[in-house]
Amino acid sequence: MNDKVQQALENDQLIDVTTTGRKTGEPRRIEIWFHHLDGRIYITGQPGRRSWYANLLADPRFTFHLKQSTQADLSARAIPVRDSEQRREIFAQILGKLGYDDQLSAWVDGSPLVEVTLET
Repeated sequence: MNDKVQQALENDQLIDVTTTGRKTGEPRRIEIWFHHLDGRIYITGQPGRRSWYANLLADPRFTFHLKQSTQADLSARAIPVRDSEQRREIFAQILGKLGYDDQLSAWVDGSPLVEVTLET
């Protein structure tokens, strides 16, 4: 992985992801934030059902599109984070950075959360 990609993974926030539609099998591309915490990459969203998350549960392979400080299309795999204690720790960090500390329980209980593994 080159230095520009590594710096983007550590500092950028906004990406696109392309998942495979669980019903159609067609590519689905959306814009979303990602979070770099302790050397790991996570994707989440506000509490509620999300199509991108359902797509990743059906097929965890997707494309992680860097688009801020550099552009790159990276093959990736999503690993759902389901353990409630692990979710609480991760969301505490994410929400602390965003200033939403008071919403921790709602996010732990109802937000999608995946760890991203980049395939190099």
